[in-house]
Amino acid sequence: MTYCIIQSTTANEEEAKKIARHLVEKKLIACCSIIPTVTSIYRWKDEITEDNEVLMIMKTKAELYSKVEKEIKKLHSYEVPEIICIPINAGSKEYLNWIDEQT
Repeated sequence: MTYCIIQSTTANEEEAKKIARHLVEKKLIACCSIIPTVTSIYRWKDEITEDNEVLMIMKTKAELYSKVEKEIKKLHSYEVPEIICIPINAGSKEYLNWIDEQT
């Protein structure tokens, strides 16, 4: 079994919690850690933008990534949401087993 972290940002904490609860309820992720304020500086529509965003760090099985991506896109307010999959190369056996049990 392979595992991953899926990272996404949202406009506010309410949106992050809505997405996280939905994904946990559907057993697509085991957990989502929500970091309430990050500053993002990026180019959008040919302008440099600086925004406060909420960072979501989700833990799941790699095989569920495409389903998670699809669900995030359905619920997300951004035209092009950040959805990045980062492989977990190693982790405690107990924690990875817990991911298996929850997804």
